[in-house]
Amino acid sequence: MEFAFTEEQQMIGETARAFFAENATSDRTRKAMAADGIDRPLWKAFCEELGLSGIGIPESTGGAGLGLVELAIIAEAAGAQVAALPMLGSLALSAQAVASGGSAEQKAAYLPSLLSGEIIAGYVHDAALSAEGNSLTGAAGFVAHGGSAQLFVVTSNSGAWLVAADAPGVTVTVLTTMDQTRPYARVTLAGAQGEPLADPAVAIAAAHRAGFVSVAAEALGGAQACLDRTVAYARERVQFGRAIGSFQAYKHRLADMMIEIEQARSAVYWAACAVDEGSDEAELAVHAAKCFAADTYFMCAGNMIQLHGGIGFTWEHEAHLFFKRARAIQTMLGDGAWHREQIAVEILGEAA
Repeated sequence: MEFAFTEEQQMIGETARAFFAENATSDRTRKAMAADGIDRPLWKAFCEELGLSGIGIPESTGGAGLGLVELAIIAEAAGAQVAALPMLGSLALSAQAVASGGSAEQKAAYLPSLLSGEIIAGYVHDAALSAEGNSLTGAAGFVAHGGSAQLFVVTSNSGAWLVAADAPGVTVTVLTTMDQTRPYARVTLAGAQGEPLADPAVAIAAAHRAGFVSVAAEALGGAQACLDRTVAYARERVQFGRAIGSFQAYKHRLADMMIEIEQARSAVYWAACAVDEGSDEAELAVHAAKCFAADTYFMCAGNMIQLHGGIGFTWEHEAHLFFKRARAIQTMLGDGAWHREQIAVEILGEAA
């Protein structure tokens, strides 16, 4: 497969990178971490002023009518700044589920508020969820921005529903987790009434593919930022009368990071392109992208800390923000072992 960005995609990327570099600063992220993990002014500007929230959503439902390649471009730019936004749960997972599997009435009722940022949604998946009619009983931990959500898209192996966060039978417990830039919550349903999505199978498939691609692209952006910031430090930091980046061992570590990042970049945009084109390889590609990009990010974030020396371990330095986000990404939406198992199943079938 030959792949190159179109002029429109290049323009989207330049716009997104400039927006996040200017606005998703470390100071603003830390302020958001001290609150609910959402930079509200940044979220408002992202959704309303820049209009990027509709990327990946069909024009017929109020979106921009673009695909997962464009969504990946945006997620990569956000990941490079560790932006404190509910993009993953509210847009990549929940909005995609409603746009793909909701009825016309559901799309009209929920998507405008989701895309404007007025409503934040959380994505709750519980494979063992019990559903008696539309009365739902179950629980899921680690729901991204669940404590700030007004709406939940609840999915299981048997269906998909919309549930209001303040509905009777819904309990949301905010968790203290390692990555404070993306806070998590445990959502418990005890006979909560859900509104079933019109086509649950399509909704779940669309949400999972968009979620895997989005988080993989975010990891790619974070990994590239780790490399870029470490290279900049290597040029400035002097030891024994030389810039530390001139030492061979240091250069080898940077080269290893670059090689892994370029492979991850190929995996991420292969996956996004495969989904957009309806390729038979799409399912294989999204699992490969998620596990490979997540592992690459973790490796690069660890190297960033080590190659910055003592300063990289301090609270004041941004390295730990990248490291914690990278570690969280490794385990969310399925860890690497689970995704590699899905790849084995795709390739080997029953033999796996």
